[in-house]
Amino acid sequence: MQKNTDKITEIVLKAARKARHETRNTPEAKKISRITWPLDCTVGPGLEGAIACETKIGFVNGSRGELTYCGYDIFDLCAYSTFEEVSYLLLYGRMPTGKQFASFKAKLIEARPLPHTLRMLMGFPVERMHPMACLRLGTNLMRQRLTWQDSDAARPDSVGAIAADEDSIPMETQPKGEQKAIYEFKGKKSGRPADVPPDTQDAAGLDACIHLISGLATISAAVARVREHRLPIEPDPELGHAANFLYMMTGKRPTAEQERIMDIALILHADHGMNASTFASMVVASTLSDIYFSIGSGIAALSGPLHGGANEAVLNMLEKIGHPDNVDVWYQKAIRRKKKIVGMGHRVYKTYDPRARILGPLARHVAIHDKDAALLLRTARKLEKLVVASLGKEKGIFPNVDFYSGIVYKSMGIHRNMFTPVFAVSRVAGWTARVHEYLKKNRIFRPRALYTGAFGREYESIADRDNQTRSRG
Repeated sequence: MQKNTDKITEIVLKAARKARHETRNTPEAKKISRITWPLDCTVGPGLEGAIACETKIGFVNGSRGELTYCGYDIFDLCAYSTFEEVSYLLLYGRMPTGKQFASFKAKLIEARPLPHTLRMLMGFPVERMHPMACLRLGTNLMRQRLTWQDSDAARPDSVGAIAADEDSIPMETQPKGEQKAIYEFKGKKSGRPADVPPDTQDAAGLDACIHLISGLATISAAVARVREHRLPIEPDPELGHAANFLYMMTGKRPTAEQERIMDIALILHADHGMNASTFASMVVASTLSDIYFSIGSGIAALSGPLHGGANEAVLNMLEKIGHPDNVDVWYQKAIRRKKKIVGMGHRVYKTYDPRARILGPLARHVAIHDKDAALLLRTARKLEKLVVASLGKEKGIFPNVDFYSGIVYKSMGIHRNMFTPVFAVSRVAGWTARVHEYLKKNRIFRPRALYTGAFGREYESIADRDNQTRSRG
């Protein structure tokens, strides 16, 4: 396999050299070793700029176009690592030894088959549901099947837990920066119920994280098959995570190059700071809800068009443009109408997205033997050239991760309505890692809203309100 994928590795390393050369004069990020709470920060609507927690999992440097997982540069991980190894890194904060990695991979493989969960899922009209709705439902069905959390004995002691109204009292004052939550569960955690099946788990530990990383791939692949009126395919324990995912989705064993490209794509999407879906997962987990519900919340957030689905929209846009010769006219019309160019610009990056630096050359590689991908790529590259020339230096608008990923996925036989589920199959590694990290020093999320409404209104009966409405007339 190594000989067949050396070309892919060199593509990644070349992108790394180019990125480091172009950003060599940009200041390094300030290193922070210890945080003293509370912090002063500028907060915008939607909690923009707010700092909610500490993390050692991932770091995004928008000014330099850098992405780091647990201290490792994304280019190095894509060049030399695998999604399984990166998942271990995110969950445990370190690279595994050979023995640790073999054990971790064995657990991932063991968690792949979900016959009972898929049987329950197929009882729903999967072919008519949005794939992300199917994925979220499948995650909940995994929870029902694999854990004992739905049993009566699993309910927390309401006496030992604080009430929501109590929680709100001190939080309307200025935060004092306590290192430990004032209000928390005081009683003992409920143990494992005696009457539950022995192969079920508590949905709170690393085993649940591993089940989710494997399970989302199995569910996504099954959904892809059913939506094409085909039967799901059993996972192959001889294949790696990326190869098995492609195999279960397309029904074809991927080539070594396809497996390597899929592996890189999964690594690139595994974590990306405190984005909306990650935050949603952590908010739910902070209430001491279990990790299956937490990840289901992340899937729900990702299904929103402002978060996921942009690479699908990029393909639609490129197909609508139709040909590189049409790009100039299309772009000038889009500029006049102040239309957003899908796949261009990023909330954090003000330079080239490092993930796009890798996916762009990979798209060029797959287009060599794919005429449809080649036409899309030529259109995309011409559009990129125009956007960067007119908006790059002035407004920091460059291609983001979604601009080229759709071309890559399409060339591997993945239907565009599965692009966002593929994103979730990768990001579940980051979601579970950040939830697991946060719960070690958990504090329920409780931001404030500034009240701008009225005071002192007097209640009037509905008859008086109707009379006033008629008199105004």
